[in-house]
Amino acid sequence: AGGLAGGDSVTLDVTLDIGAHAVVSTPAAEKIYRSLGPETCIATRLDIAAGATLEWLPQETILFDGARLARRLDVDVAPDATLLLTEMLVFGRHARGETLREGSLADIWRISRGGSLLWADGLALGQGMRARLDDRFGFAGAEACATLLVVSDAPLAEVRDAAREAGAAATQPRPGVLLLRWLGGAGVVRDGVADGVRLLRSRVLGAAPVLPRLWNC
Repeated sequence: AGGLAGGDSVTLDVTLDIGAHAVVSTPAAEKIYRSLGPETCIATRLDIAAGATLEWLPQETILFDGARLARRLDVDVAPDATLLLTEMLVFGRHARGETLREGSLADIWRISRGGSLLWADGLALGQGMRARLDDRFGFAGAEACATLLVVSDAPLAEVRDAAREAGAAATQPRPGVLLLRWLGGAGVVRDGVADGVRLLRSRVLGAAPVLPRLWNC
C-alpha cells in the first residue's frame, strides 16, 4: 500500500495454478505509521499448485516509532512446487534520524507443504522493545533484519555454502528448505537480501540473477 496507519487492515491472497511462475513485489517500501492505539493488520495467503514457482519479493517494511503491526503469512506449497520468499523489517526511519523506541510487532509465518507444516516462525516485540532491539543477545542495536527462505526439490547444500561465503547466515533446517538471515544496518541488510535473491534465482530457479525492476525505481 505504500503507507498504513493504525486501524488499517489489508488481506492479500495469491494463488498460482499448475505450472505457473509469478514474481510478486511491491512498488516501494511499506511504511507502517505511528499508531494512537489500534494495530495495523496485514494477512497474506499464498497457494502454490503443483509444478508452479512463486517468487514473493516485497521491498522492506519500515516501522515508524510508535507503529503497531500485526502481520501473518500463511503459505501452502504443493509437493513439487517451488517458493522463493523474503521479508525485511527496518526499525525506524534512519534516514531521518528516527529510532524505533516504542510500539509493537507480531510477525507470524506458517509454511506448509502438501498439507503438513514445513516451517513456522514468529517474532513478537512489545513493551520494552527498545531494550530487546539493543540487547547484544537480541538484535544488538541493528537497524534492520531480513529473512530469505527457499522451498525446493533442487539440491541446496552448495547454494547454502555459497550464501555463507557471500555473508548471509544460511542453514538448512530440514530437507528441501534453505533459510538465509541478515541483521545489521538497513542498507547492508537490503544489499544482502538483493545478493541473496540474485544467487537463489540463478542457482535454484535457473533464472536470470536480477531483481524485480521495481526495486530499482
